[in-house]
Amino acid sequence: MQLCGIDEAGRGPLAGPLTIAGVILNNPIEGLNDSKKLTEKKRESLYELICENSIYHIARFDAAQIDELGLSQCLATGLREIMSALGEADYLYDGNSKFGVSGLRTMVKADATVPEVSAASILAKVTRDREMIQLASLYPQYGFDGHKGYGCAAHIEAIRQYGYCEIHRKTFKLKAFQPSLF
Repeated sequence: MQLCGIDEAGRGPLAGPLTIAGVILNNPIEGLNDSKKLTEKKRESLYELICENSIYHIARFDAAQIDELGLSQCLATGLREIMSALGEADYLYDGNSKFGVSGLRTMVKADATVPEVSAASILAKVTRDREMIQLASLYPQYGFDGHKGYGCAAHIEAIRQYGYCEIHRKTFKLKAFQPSLF
């Protein structure tokens, strides 16, 4: 049975989508690794190779869906969607939680050690990063093309100045906006 690696990007940001990819490699690809350990240029070049040498499916959940369903439910739904789209396979998800989904295994740091999971990590991250760059042109005041929606100081300051926009996850609570107890 073929191995299908699964990983996601965009679990922790304050804005933008959650993107989950599942990849079955048809051919070996040199240079695969956890997407966070690769340069943007290397991820982009590997992205094309992965698409050409695999069967894959990408699930996506926007900020409104994350706010409505919650992150765990989006992850569970995305995992099921990938398994349905790719059919019978040995599914391996990076991390230590299955989010209630049966029929898959988990492994911590699989994105750095299992080529199929590394490939999924790259597809998820590049897909999400590309979308955040496109969204930056609609919301230039937030700098999404730089921080990709993560909670850096510049992003938090932009939220303070402009408020939330359509792609922000409004259910995510920022400590920077909570009243101090001291």
